[in-house]
Amino acid sequence: MKVLVIWKALVSEAYHKRFIELAKLKDVELTLIVPTRWHKTNLEKGFCNEYKIIPTKIVLSGYNHFHWYPRLEKYVRQIRPDIFHIEEEHYSFVTYQAIKLAKKYNIKCLFVTWQNIYKKYPFPFSRIERYNLKNADYAIAGSKEVKNVLAGKGFDNKRISEIPLGVDTTMFHKIESTELMSKLCLEAFTIGYLGRFVVEKGVIDLLKAVSKIKDKFNLLLVGDGELRNKITIEGKHLGISDNIRVVDSIPSSQVPNYLNCMDCLVLPSRTTRKWKEQFGRVLTEAMSCEVPVIGSDSGEIPNVIGDCGLVFKEGDVDDLSSKLTRLINNPDLRGELAKKGRQRVLDNFTQKKAARETYKIYQKMIC
Repeated sequence: MKVLVIWKALVSEAYHKRFIELAKLKDVELTLIVPTRWHKTNLEKGFCNEYKIIPTKIVLSGYNHFHWYPRLEKYVRQIRPDIFHIEEEHYSFVTYQAIKLAKKYNIKCLFVTWQNIYKKYPFPFSRIERYNLKNADYAIAGSKEVKNVLAGKGFDNKRISEIPLGVDTTMFHKIESTELMSKLCLEAFTIGYLGRFVVEKGVIDLLKAVSKIKDKFNLLLVGDGELRNKITIEGKHLGISDNIRVVDSIPSSQVPNYLNCMDCLVLPSRTTRKWKEQFGRVLTEAMSCEVPVIGSDSGEIPNVIGDCGLVFKEGDVDDLSSKLTRLINNPDLRGELAKKGRQRVLDNFTQKKAARETYKIYQKMIC
């Protein structure tokens, strides 16, 4: 079975593990088309023994849903896959480009969606979406809510499978990070956040919540985004500047090291009119590292955490502060959540499980 995959996120090595697991399965001949650069990230992984990687130029790099591959038809003709796996949204131009080629060369195709809010898109995305939903053979939805949204748009429910994001548990596990902690001057209970510094991720809520904590703490913020300067200003205003450590975006290979510096990780996402948390990958990565997690009740977060972490009402800084204080003062609870979190990932969110479920879809498509 020849499978051709396109996905912009494959510039990052962290996203390759599922496909490494897929390539190990029976009769799978895998080829990944990977952009040489996406936005500010250069290709981290250009070679793999398990499958073929084709680094190639991408037009409009960094522009979600507008980008496309000028040499894609050339590779489709060369490889002649049985299945075209398009790890992109159903309203994206690159999905339209790929499905058009799949139809031209009589190739079965699937797309992947994380849209958990029913939206009507403006032209040209409305027309792109209509074409893709009509012509795709199968779809992978990231959650039950996503599946329901897609079915609500008229896509056959029997041709949608729910597969959540997987975690590389061999990469994300408990490790010693004493040297990095010393370098970052983390000398107290460390509350962590790793992700984009944007309004919908609730980073300012996190600053306000920790400012109410009476115990000693450090706040480690890893990432980048439009709120970078506001974080500095807000930290000074709240009188917690000395407690905060900000680290710019890091390579994916370094994420486990930073997670292991944290005594707990917080994902304080806030729902907006156009967005709510679709999964919260950093939660499962932290849980896999046996780091206790606290998340808001935005979108999929409560379903990801289950009973293996704490959930607070989104936007409620007092509730978040209370949950943080509870963790700081209860080492037994932290230990319990750490063990339960790791086991939840092993049971539900491994890359191996995601690969097996994807393989089942491939088999259905070519029968």
